[in-house]
Amino acid sequence: MKSAGIRSTIVKKYRPTPTQVLVEECENRLNQDFQTTSINEKWVADITYIHTLKDGWCYLASVLDLHSKKIVGYKFSRQITVELVTQALENAIQSQKPLEGLIVHTDLGTQYTSEAFQ
Repeated sequence: MKSAGIRSTIVKKYRPTPTQVLVEECENRLNQDFQTTSINEKWVADITYIHTLKDGWCYLASVLDLHSKKIVGYKFSRQITVELVTQALENAIQSQKPLEGLIVHTDLGTQYTSEAFQ
């Protein structure tokens, strides 16, 4: 690389700032049981941190159906907000129209434990 005049781009790893608020205890209804018999039975949701050259850190909230292993809803944003995760879930609900009894499993991040998401 040196003889060709090529340099690597080093991106500092994103380290979210820890919250001082106590994490709300929620019942673990999934309880490590990832088996399903049909679609729209169990969904899992999370946020992925993506570094871009133009905008810096961006965030992708996604909702995955455990039966089909497909993303059923998502939202991409430059800010990590409650609206990011609620819109991803709303997109999943609008596209899949699940019946009552659906289990949505997330980590206990502040966006997912917010009143708006609940």
